[in-house]
Amino acid sequence: MSEPRKPSEAKPARMGRLARLPVFYALEGKRVLVAANGMGAVWKVELLAAAGAHVDVYAPKPGADLLELANDEAFAGKIAVHARSWSERDLSGATMAVGTFRTDEESESFARAARAAGVPVNVIDKPAFCDFAFGSIVNRSPLVIGISTDGAAPVFGQAIRAKIEAMLPMGFAGWAEAARRWRGVLQSADEFSFAARRRFWQLFTARALAEPNRAPEQDDYASLLAELRTEGARVEQGSVTLVGAGPGDPELLTLRAVRALQSADVILIDDLVSADVLDFARREAKKMLVGKTGGGPACKQNEINELMVSLAKKGKRVVRLKGGDPMIFGRAGEEIEACRLAEIPIEVVPGITAAQGAASRLQISLTHRLRARRIQYVTGHAANGKLPENIDWRSIADPAAVTAIYMPSRTFVEFSAQAEAAGLAAGTPAIAIWNATRPGQSVLRSTLREMREVLPERSEQGPLLILLGEALSETLAVSESEPEQRAGRVA
Repeated sequence: MSEPRKPSEAKPARMGRLARLPVFYALEGKRVLVAANGMGAVWKVELLAAAGAHVDVYAPKPGADLLELANDEAFAGKIAVHARSWSERDLSGATMAVGTFRTDEESESFARAARAAGVPVNVIDKPAFCDFAFGSIVNRSPLVIGISTDGAAPVFGQAIRAKIEAMLPMGFAGWAEAARRWRGVLQSADEFSFAARRRFWQLFTARALAEPNRAPEQDDYASLLAELRTEGARVEQGSVTLVGAGPGDPELLTLRAVRALQSADVILIDDLVSADVLDFARREAKKMLVGKTGGGPACKQNEINELMVSLAKKGKRVVRLKGGDPMIFGRAGEEIEACRLAEIPIEVVPGITAAQGAASRLQISLTHRLRARRIQYVTGHAANGKLPENIDWRSIADPAAVTAIYMPSRTFVEFSAQAEAAGLAAGTPAIAIWNATRPGQSVLRSTLREMREVLPERSEQGPLLILLGEALSETLAVSESEPEQRAGRVA
Protein backbone atom coordinates (compact mmCIF):
# COMPACT_ATOMS: atom_id res chain seq x y z
CA MET A 1 0.00 0.00 0.00
CA SER A 2 1.13 3.56 -0.68
CA GLU A 3 2.31 5.71 2.18
CA PRO A 4 -0.36 8.32 3.05
CA ARG A 5 0.31 12.03 2.71
CA LYS A 6 -1.67 15.22 3.14
CA PRO A 7 -2.51 17.72 0.39
CA SER A 8 0.21 20.35 0.37
CA GLU A 9 0.67 23.71 -1.26
CA ALA A 10 2.93 23.55 -4.29
CA LYS A 11 5.77 26.04 -4.33
CA PRO A 12 5.22 28.31 -7.32
CA ALA A 13 7.78 28.10 -10.09
CA ARG A 14 10.13 31.06 -10.01
CA MET A 15 10.20 33.46 -12.89
CA GLY A 16 12.86 32.49 -15.41
CA ARG A 17 15.57 34.95 -16.24
CA LEU A 18 14.37 38.03 -18.13
CA ALA A 19 16.82 39.66 -20.52
CA ARG A 20 14.67 42.81 -20.28
CA LEU A 21 11.87 43.86 -17.94
CA PRO A 22 8.86 44.81 -20.09
CA VAL A 23 7.61 48.14 -18.74
CA PHE A 24 4.88 50.28 -20.31
CA TYR A 25 5.83 53.87 -19.55
CA ALA A 26 3.23 56.66 -19.24
CA LEU A 27 4.63 59.60 -21.24
CA GLU A 28 1.53 61.76 -21.70
CA GLY A 29 2.62 65.40 -21.19
CA LYS A 30 6.17 64.49 -20.18
CA ARG A 31 9.33 65.81 -21.81
CA VAL A 32 11.69 63.55 -23.73
CA LEU A 33 15.01 64.64 -25.21
CA VAL A 34 16.14 63.20 -28.56
CA ALA A 35 19.65 63.89 -29.81
CA ALA A 36 19.48 63.30 -33.58
CA ASN A 37 23.15 63.35 -34.52
CA GLY A 38 22.87 60.21 -36.67
CA MET A 39 20.45 58.01 -38.59
CA GLY A 40 17.31 56.37 -37.23
CA ALA A 41 15.91 59.06 -34.94
CA VAL A 42 12.74 59.94 -36.88
CA TRP A 43 10.87 56.70 -36.10
CA LYS A 44 11.70 57.01 -32.38
CA VAL A 45 10.50 60.63 -32.35
CA GLU A 46 7.18 59.56 -33.92
CA LEU A 47 6.85 56.70 -31.43
CA LEU A 48 7.46 58.97 -28.44
CA ALA A 49 5.04 61.63 -29.73
CA ALA A 50 2.39 58.97 -30.38
CA ALA A 51 2.73 57.99 -26.72
CA GLY A 52 1.87 61.58 -25.73
CA ALA A 53 5.34 62.90 -24.91
CA HIS A 54 6.55 66.41 -25.68
CA VAL A 55 9.68 65.66 -27.71
CA ASP A 56 12.57 68.12 -27.89
CA VAL A 57 14.75 67.09 -30.83
CA TYR A 58 18.30 68.46 -31.06
CA ALA A 59 19.65 68.06 -34.59
CA PRO A 60 22.48 70.19 -36.03
CA LYS A 61 21.21 69.50 -39.56
CA PRO A 62 17.54 68.43 -39.30
CA GLY A 63 16.45 66.46 -42.37
CA ALA A 64 13.30 66.98 -44.39
CA ASP A 65 11.65 63.86 -42.96
CA LEU A 66 12.16 65.11 -39.39
CA LEU A 67 10.80 68.58 -40.21
CA GLU A 68 7.83 67.05 -42.01
CA LEU A 69 7.04 64.92 -38.94
CA ALA A 70 7.28 67.93 -36.60
CA ASN A 71 4.80 69.84 -38.80
CA ASP A 72 2.32 66.98 -39.10
CA GLU A 73 -1.09 67.95 -37.70
CA ALA A 74 -1.31 64.59 -35.91
CA PHE A 75 1.53 65.73 -33.62
CA ALA A 76 0.73 69.43 -33.39
CA GLY A 77 2.65 70.93 -30.50
CA LYS A 78 4.24 67.60 -29.58
CA ILE A 79 7.55 67.86 -31.44
CA ALA A 80 9.99 70.76 -31.24
CA VAL A 81 13.09 70.69 -33.48
CA HIS A 82 16.18 72.63 -32.34
CA ALA A 83 18.79 73.10 -35.09
CA ARG A 84 21.79 72.54 -32.84
CA SER A 85 23.58 69.82 -30.90
CA TRP A 86 22.34 68.80 -27.49
CA SER A 87 23.94 70.09 -24.29
CA GLU A 88 23.95 68.83 -20.73
CA ARG A 89 21.58 71.60 -19.61
CA ASP A 90 18.99 70.27 -22.10
CA LEU A 91 18.66 67.15 -19.95
CA SER A 92 17.10 69.12 -17.11
CA GLY A 93 13.47 68.11 -16.64
CA ALA A 94 13.65 65.27 -19.15
CA THR A 95 11.85 62.01 -18.37
CA MET A 96 14.08 60.02 -20.72
CA ALA A 97 16.79 60.63 -23.28
CA VAL A 98 17.19 59.01 -26.69
CA GLY A 99 20.14 59.54 -28.99
CA THR A 100 21.58 58.42 -32.28
CA PHE A 101 25.28 58.94 -32.94
CA ARG A 102 27.91 57.88 -35.44
CA THR A 103 30.67 57.06 -32.96
CA ASP A 104 31.02 55.24 -29.65
CA GLU A 105 32.72 58.30 -28.16
CA GLU A 106 29.65 60.47 -28.83
CA SER A 107 27.37 57.73 -27.56
CA GLU A 108 29.33 57.28 -24.35
CA SER A 109 29.38 61.02 -23.67
CA PHE A 110 25.61 61.28 -24.14
CA ALA A 111 24.89 58.23 -21.96
CA ARG A 112 27.22 59.45 -19.19
CA ALA A 113 25.59 62.89 -19.13
CA ALA A 114 22.06 61.46 -19.06
CA ARG A 115 22.87 59.09 -16.21
CA ALA A 116 24.54 61.88 -14.25
CA ALA A 117 21.30 63.85 -14.60
CA GLY A 118 19.28 60.84 -13.45
CA VAL A 119 17.63 60.38 -16.84
CA PRO A 120 17.17 56.86 -18.35
CA VAL A 121 18.96 56.71 -21.68
CA ASN A 122 18.73 54.80 -24.97
CA VAL A 123 21.31 55.08 -27.72
CA ILE A 124 19.84 53.66 -30.90
CA ASP A 125 21.60 50.51 -32.17
CA LYS A 126 24.22 50.70 -29.41
CA PRO A 127 22.96 48.45 -26.56
CA ALA A 128 26.12 48.96 -24.50
CA PHE A 129 24.98 52.55 -23.81
CA CYS A 130 21.30 51.78 -23.13
CA ASP A 131 19.33 51.67 -19.88
CA PHE A 132 16.21 50.59 -21.77
CA ALA A 133 15.35 49.27 -25.23
CA PHE A 134 12.60 49.77 -27.78
CA GLY A 135 10.97 46.54 -28.93
CA SER A 136 8.72 45.71 -31.83
CA ILE A 137 5.17 46.93 -31.20
CA VAL A 138 1.72 45.64 -32.02
CA ASN A 139 -0.61 48.62 -31.67
CA ARG A 140 -4.26 48.10 -30.79
CA SER A 141 -4.13 50.96 -28.29
CA PRO A 142 -4.97 50.96 -25.47
CA LEU A 143 -4.06 47.30 -26.05
CA VAL A 144 -0.31 47.41 -26.79
CA ILE A 145 2.01 44.44 -27.16
CA GLY A 146 5.79 44.88 -26.96
CA ILE A 147 8.28 42.28 -28.25
CA SER A 148 11.97 42.24 -27.37
CA THR A 149 14.85 39.94 -28.29
CA ASP A 150 17.30 42.03 -26.23
CA GLY A 151 18.85 43.19 -29.47
CA ALA A 152 19.94 39.64 -30.33
CA ALA A 153 17.67 39.16 -33.34
CA PRO A 154 15.66 42.23 -34.42
CA VAL A 155 14.49 40.53 -37.63
CA PHE A 156 13.17 37.61 -35.57
CA GLY A 157 11.31 40.05 -33.31
CA GLN A 158 9.79 41.75 -36.34
CA ALA A 159 8.67 38.39 -37.72
CA ILE A 160 6.94 37.58 -34.41
CA ARG A 161 5.30 41.00 -34.48
CA ALA A 162 3.98 40.30 -37.99
CA LYS A 163 2.62 36.95 -36.80
CA ILE A 164 0.79 38.58 -33.89
CA GLU A 165 -0.47 41.40 -36.14
CA ALA A 166 -2.09 38.81 -38.40
CA MET A 167 -3.71 37.02 -35.46
CA LEU A 168 -4.98 40.10 -33.59
CA PRO A 169 -8.05 41.78 -35.11
CA MET A 170 -7.85 45.55 -35.48
CA GLY A 171 -11.22 45.74 -33.73
CA PHE A 172 -9.60 44.81 -30.42
CA ALA A 173 -8.56 48.45 -30.14
CA GLY A 174 -12.21 49.44 -29.84
CA TRP A 175 -12.93 46.79 -27.21
CA ALA A 176 -9.85 47.78 -25.18
CA GLU A 177 -10.97 51.43 -25.33
CA ALA A 178 -14.45 50.42 -24.18
CA ALA A 179 -12.89 48.53 -21.26
CA ARG A 180 -11.03 51.68 -20.24
CA ARG A 181 -14.26 53.73 -20.33
CA TRP A 182 -16.33 51.20 -18.41
CA ARG A 183 -13.82 50.09 -15.75
CA GLY A 184 -14.19 53.17 -13.56
CA VAL A 185 -17.98 53.14 -13.84
CA LEU A 186 -18.18 49.48 -12.84
CA GLN A 187 -15.66 49.93 -10.04
CA SER A 188 -17.76 52.67 -8.45
CA ALA A 189 -21.00 50.65 -8.56
CA ASP A 190 -21.59 49.44 -5.00
CA GLU A 191 -24.05 46.90 -6.33
CA PHE A 192 -21.30 44.52 -7.46
CA SER A 193 -18.82 42.51 -5.42
CA PHE A 194 -15.28 41.67 -6.52
CA ALA A 195 -16.49 38.29 -7.82
CA ALA A 196 -19.29 39.97 -9.79
CA ARG A 197 -16.93 42.52 -11.35
CA ARG A 198 -14.56 39.75 -12.33
CA ARG A 199 -17.45 37.88 -13.92
CA PHE A 200 -18.40 41.03 -15.85
CA TRP A 201 -14.95 41.11 -17.45
CA GLN A 202 -15.18 37.43 -18.31
CA LEU A 203 -18.47 38.11 -20.10
CA PHE A 204 -16.93 41.18 -21.74
CA THR A 205 -13.94 39.17 -22.96
CA ALA A 206 -16.12 36.40 -24.34
CA ARG A 207 -18.13 38.94 -26.34
CA ALA A 208 -15.01 40.74 -27.60
CA LEU A 209 -13.50 37.45 -28.78
CA ALA A 210 -16.75 36.42 -30.44
CA GLU A 211 -17.22 39.75 -32.26
CA PRO A 212 -13.73 41.28 -32.50
CA ASN A 213 -14.38 43.52 -35.48
CA ARG A 214 -17.64 45.04 -34.27
CA ALA A 215 -17.34 48.39 -32.55
CA PRO A 216 -18.67 48.05 -28.98
CA GLU A 217 -21.46 50.43 -28.00
CA GLN A 218 -22.99 51.63 -24.76
CA ASP A 219 -25.76 49.11 -25.30
CA ASP A 220 -23.13 46.39 -24.87
CA TYR A 221 -22.36 47.68 -21.39
CA ALA A 222 -26.04 47.63 -20.48
CA SER A 223 -26.61 44.13 -21.86
CA LEU A 224 -23.51 42.78 -20.09
CA LEU A 225 -24.80 44.19 -16.79
CA ALA A 226 -28.18 42.58 -17.47
CA GLU A 227 -26.49 39.24 -18.14
CA LEU A 228 -24.51 39.62 -14.91
CA ARG A 229 -27.66 40.35 -12.90
CA THR A 230 -29.39 37.35 -14.47
CA GLU A 231 -26.66 35.08 -13.13
CA GLY A 232 -27.35 36.53 -9.67
CA ALA A 233 -26.12 34.50 -6.71
CA ARG A 234 -24.38 32.01 -8.98
CA VAL A 235 -21.63 34.58 -9.51
CA GLU A 236 -20.68 34.35 -5.83
CA GLN A 237 -20.85 30.56 -5.83
CA GLY A 238 -17.73 28.46 -6.09
CA SER A 239 -17.31 25.69 -8.63
CA VAL A 240 -15.15 22.73 -9.53
CA THR A 241 -13.75 21.96 -12.97
CA LEU A 242 -12.05 18.66 -13.68
CA VAL A 243 -9.44 19.44 -16.32
CA GLY A 244 -7.47 16.99 -18.42
CA ALA A 245 -3.86 18.16 -18.67
CA GLY A 246 -2.99 15.64 -21.37
CA PRO A 247 -0.01 13.29 -21.23
CA GLY A 248 2.60 15.99 -20.71
CA ASP A 249 3.25 18.19 -23.73
CA PRO A 250 1.62 21.54 -22.80
CA GLU A 251 0.84 22.24 -26.46
CA LEU A 252 -1.72 19.42 -26.29
CA LEU A 253 -3.90 21.36 -23.85
CA THR A 254 -7.32 22.27 -25.21
CA LEU A 255 -8.37 25.92 -25.44
CA ARG A 256 -11.06 25.20 -22.87
CA ALA A 257 -8.46 23.77 -20.48
CA VAL A 258 -6.34 26.91 -20.85
CA ARG A 259 -9.35 29.13 -20.11
CA ALA A 260 -10.13 27.09 -16.99
CA LEU A 261 -6.54 27.35 -15.76
CA GLN A 262 -6.49 31.09 -16.36
CA SER A 263 -9.67 31.70 -14.37
CA ALA A 264 -8.90 29.40 -11.40
CA ASP A 265 -8.54 30.55 -7.82
CA VAL A 266 -7.13 27.21 -6.65
CA ILE A 267 -5.57 24.39 -8.69
CA LEU A 268 -5.38 20.89 -7.19
CA ILE A 269 -2.62 19.08 -9.05
CA ASP A 270 -1.85 15.42 -9.65
CA ASP A 271 1.82 14.45 -9.52
CA LEU A 272 1.60 13.14 -13.08
CA VAL A 273 0.84 16.60 -14.45
CA SER A 274 3.77 18.09 -16.36
CA ALA A 275 5.19 21.22 -14.71
CA ASP A 276 5.14 23.00 -18.08
CA VAL A 277 1.34 22.82 -18.12
CA LEU A 278 1.21 25.15 -15.12
CA ASP A 279 2.80 27.92 -17.20
CA PHE A 280 -0.70 28.41 -18.62
CA ALA A 281 -2.29 28.82 -15.19
CA ARG A 282 -3.34 32.11 -13.65
CA ARG A 283 -0.26 33.33 -11.80
CA GLU A 284 -2.24 34.36 -8.74
CA ALA A 285 -3.95 30.97 -8.37
CA LYS A 286 -3.01 28.90 -5.32
CA LYS A 287 -1.54 25.58 -6.38
CA MET A 288 -1.75 22.46 -4.24
CA LEU A 289 -0.30 18.97 -4.75
CA VAL A 290 -2.88 16.28 -4.06
CA GLY A 291 -1.79 13.36 -6.23
CA LYS A 292 0.63 10.49 -6.01
CA THR A 293 3.30 8.64 -7.92
CA GLY A 294 3.17 4.91 -8.44
CA GLY A 295 4.12 3.17 -5.21
CA GLY A 296 4.98 6.49 -3.54
CA PRO A 297 3.19 8.67 -0.97
CA ALA A 298 -0.45 9.26 -1.86
CA CYS A 299 -3.22 11.58 -0.74
CA LYS A 300 -6.40 9.77 0.25
CA GLN A 301 -9.23 10.28 -2.21
CA ASN A 302 -11.72 11.27 0.50
CA GLU A 303 -9.33 14.02 1.67
CA ILE A 304 -9.04 15.34 -1.88
CA ASN A 305 -12.84 15.33 -2.20
CA GLU A 306 -13.27 17.17 1.11
CA LEU A 307 -10.66 19.79 0.19
CA MET A 308 -12.19 20.33 -3.24
CA VAL A 309 -15.69 20.76 -1.86
CA SER A 310 -14.66 22.98 1.07
CA LEU A 311 -12.78 25.37 -1.24
CA ALA A 312 -15.75 25.58 -3.63
CA LYS A 313 -18.10 26.29 -0.70
CA LYS A 314 -15.92 29.29 0.13
CA GLY A 315 -16.66 30.68 -3.33
CA LYS A 316 -13.42 29.55 -4.97
CA ARG A 317 -13.13 28.46 -8.57
CA VAL A 318 -11.38 25.13 -8.14
CA VAL A 319 -9.60 23.35 -10.98
CA ARG A 320 -8.80 19.70 -10.37
CA LEU A 321 -5.94 19.17 -12.81
CA LYS A 322 -5.30 15.59 -13.87
CA GLY A 323 -2.83 13.95 -16.24
CA GLY A 324 -4.34 12.68 -19.49
CA ASP A 325 -8.14 12.73 -19.51
CA PRO A 326 -9.97 13.00 -16.15
CA MET A 327 -12.53 10.38 -17.24
CA ILE A 328 -9.88 7.73 -18.02
CA PHE A 329 -8.60 6.19 -14.76
CA GLY A 330 -8.72 9.60 -13.12
CA ARG A 331 -11.21 8.85 -10.31
CA ALA A 332 -13.47 11.46 -11.85
CA GLY A 333 -16.59 9.51 -10.87
CA GLU A 334 -15.84 9.81 -7.15
CA GLU A 335 -15.09 13.53 -7.39
CA ILE A 336 -18.17 14.26 -9.48
CA GLU A 337 -20.31 12.40 -6.94
CA ALA A 338 -18.77 14.36 -4.03
CA CYS A 339 -19.56 17.68 -5.74
CA ARG A 340 -23.11 16.65 -6.59
CA LEU A 341 -23.78 15.58 -3.00
CA ALA A 342 -22.51 18.97 -1.83
CA GLU A 343 -24.54 20.75 -4.57
CA ILE A 344 -21.35 22.25 -6.03
CA PRO A 345 -21.47 23.09 -9.76
CA ILE A 346 -19.02 20.85 -11.60
CA GLU A 347 -17.74 20.77 -15.16
CA VAL A 348 -15.41 18.38 -16.97
CA VAL A 349 -12.86 19.47 -19.57
CA PRO A 350 -11.54 16.44 -21.47
CA GLY A 351 -7.87 16.00 -22.28
CA ILE A 352 -5.69 14.03 -24.66
CA THR A 353 -5.26 10.56 -23.16
CA ALA A 354 -1.82 9.00 -22.65
CA ALA A 355 -2.68 6.40 -25.29
CA GLN A 356 -3.63 9.06 -27.83
CA GLY A 357 -0.52 11.10 -27.07
CA ALA A 358 1.77 8.08 -27.35
CA ALA A 359 0.13 6.95 -30.59
CA SER A 360 0.57 10.40 -32.12
CA ARG A 361 4.26 10.54 -31.25
CA LEU A 362 4.86 7.02 -32.58
CA GLN A 363 2.55 7.58 -35.57
CA ILE A 364 0.53 4.47 -34.76
CA SER A 365 -3.07 4.04 -35.80
CA LEU A 366 -4.79 2.45 -32.82
CA THR A 367 -7.77 1.50 -34.98
CA HIS A 368 -6.13 0.33 -38.21
CA ARG A 369 -9.10 -0.66 -40.37
CA LEU A 370 -7.44 -3.86 -41.60
CA ARG A 371 -5.97 -5.04 -38.28
CA ALA A 372 -7.92 -3.59 -35.35
CA ARG A 373 -11.61 -3.92 -34.61
CA ARG A 374 -11.53 -1.97 -31.36
CA ILE A 375 -9.34 -0.35 -28.72
CA GLN A 376 -9.66 -1.05 -24.98
CA TYR A 377 -8.27 0.80 -21.98
CA VAL A 378 -7.22 -1.36 -19.03
CA THR A 379 -5.80 -0.35 -15.67
CA GLY A 380 -2.66 -2.17 -14.61
CA HIS A 381 -3.49 -2.14 -10.91
CA ALA A 382 -6.45 -2.12 -8.56
CA ALA A 383 -6.94 0.01 -5.44
CA ASN A 384 -4.65 -2.37 -3.50
CA GLY A 385 -1.83 -1.89 -6.02
CA LYS A 386 -2.16 -5.42 -7.40
CA LEU A 387 -3.43 -6.66 -10.74
CA PRO A 388 -7.25 -6.32 -10.82
CA GLU A 389 -9.09 -9.62 -10.34
CA ASN A 390 -11.95 -8.85 -12.70
CA ILE A 391 -10.09 -8.33 -15.99
CA ASP A 392 -11.88 -9.91 -18.96
CA TRP A 393 -9.02 -12.05 -20.27
CA ARG A 394 -11.01 -13.24 -23.30
CA SER A 395 -11.23 -9.62 -24.37
CA ILE A 396 -7.50 -9.09 -23.78
CA ALA A 397 -6.72 -12.16 -25.92
CA ASP A 398 -8.76 -10.87 -28.86
CA PRO A 399 -6.21 -10.55 -31.72
CA ALA A 400 -8.29 -7.83 -33.38
CA ALA A 401 -8.11 -5.54 -30.33
CA VAL A 402 -5.51 -2.96 -29.35
CA THR A 403 -5.07 -2.83 -25.58
CA ALA A 404 -3.70 0.22 -23.74
CA ILE A 405 -2.54 -0.75 -20.25
CA TYR A 406 -2.23 2.13 -17.81
CA MET A 407 0.18 2.11 -14.85
CA PRO A 408 1.43 -1.47 -15.36
CA SER A 409 5.02 -1.14 -14.12
CA ARG A 410 4.59 -3.49 -11.11
CA THR A 411 2.01 -5.86 -12.57
CA PHE A 412 2.90 -6.38 -16.23
CA VAL A 413 4.76 -9.65 -15.64
CA GLU A 414 1.61 -11.19 -14.18
CA PHE A 415 -0.62 -9.43 -16.71
CA SER A 416 1.29 -10.74 -19.72
CA ALA A 417 1.44 -14.29 -18.31
CA GLN A 418 -2.33 -14.37 -17.80
CA ALA A 419 -2.95 -12.80 -21.22
CA GLU A 420 -0.83 -15.48 -22.86
CA ALA A 421 -2.56 -18.19 -20.87
CA ALA A 422 -5.89 -16.80 -22.10
CA GLY A 423 -4.80 -17.21 -25.71
CA LEU A 424 -2.98 -13.99 -26.64
CA ALA A 425 -0.02 -14.98 -28.84
CA ALA A 426 3.42 -14.66 -27.23
CA GLY A 427 4.62 -12.78 -30.32
CA THR A 428 1.93 -10.13 -30.12
CA PRO A 429 3.60 -6.72 -30.65
CA ALA A 430 4.07 -4.77 -27.41
CA ILE A 431 5.29 -1.19 -26.99
CA ALA A 432 6.19 0.38 -23.63
CA ILE A 433 6.19 4.19 -23.51
CA TRP A 434 7.50 6.15 -20.56
CA ASN A 435 6.70 9.89 -20.28
CA ALA A 436 4.67 9.98 -23.48
CA THR A 437 4.92 13.30 -25.41
CA ARG A 438 7.39 14.76 -22.91
CA PRO A 439 11.01 15.67 -23.68
CA GLY A 440 12.17 12.59 -21.75
CA GLN A 441 9.95 10.14 -23.64
CA SER A 442 11.45 6.65 -23.81
CA VAL A 443 10.15 3.77 -25.94
CA LEU A 444 10.74 0.02 -25.87
CA ARG A 445 9.39 -2.01 -28.82
CA SER A 446 9.05 -5.72 -28.20
CA THR A 447 6.59 -8.62 -28.05
CA LEU A 448 4.32 -9.81 -25.26
CA ARG A 449 6.69 -12.50 -23.99
CA GLU A 450 9.92 -10.54 -24.51
CA MET A 451 8.45 -7.52 -22.75
CA ARG A 452 7.63 -9.71 -19.75
CA GLU A 453 11.28 -10.73 -19.54
CA VAL A 454 12.99 -7.35 -20.03
CA LEU A 455 10.59 -4.85 -18.41
CA PRO A 456 11.63 -5.65 -14.79
CA GLU A 457 15.20 -4.71 -15.71
CA ARG A 458 14.25 -1.23 -16.91
CA SER A 459 15.13 1.79 -14.77
CA GLU A 460 13.10 4.52 -16.49
CA GLN A 461 11.10 6.81 -14.22
CA GLY A 462 7.78 8.48 -14.96
CA PRO A 463 4.33 7.37 -16.11
CA LEU A 464 4.33 4.15 -18.12
CA LEU A 465 1.86 3.01 -20.75
CA ILE A 466 2.02 -0.31 -22.62
CA LEU A 467 0.26 -0.93 -25.93
CA LEU A 468 -0.52 -4.47 -27.14
CA GLY A 469 -2.01 -5.68 -30.41
CA GLU A 470 -1.39 -7.07 -33.87
CA ALA A 471 -2.18 -3.64 -35.32
CA LEU A 472 1.19 -2.51 -33.96
CA SER A 473 3.16 -5.06 -36.00
CA GLU A 474 4.54 -2.55 -38.50
CA THR A 475 6.04 -0.47 -35.71
CA LEU A 476 8.47 -3.22 -34.69
CA ALA A 477 10.66 -2.36 -37.67
CA VAL A 478 12.79 0.34 -36.08
CA SER A 479 15.61 1.90 -38.06
CA GLU A 480 19.07 2.04 -36.57
CA SER A 481 18.86 5.83 -36.47
CA GLU A 482 15.79 6.01 -34.23
CA PRO A 483 16.45 6.92 -30.55
CA GLU A 484 14.33 4.02 -29.32
CA GLN A 485 14.95 0.49 -28.12
CA ARG A 486 13.96 -3.01 -29.15
CA ALA A 487 14.05 -5.86 -26.66
CA GLY A 488 17.35 -7.68 -27.10
CA ARG A 489 19.15 -4.81 -28.82
CA VAL A 490 19.64 -1.07 -28.54
CA ALA A 491 18.80 0.93 -31.64
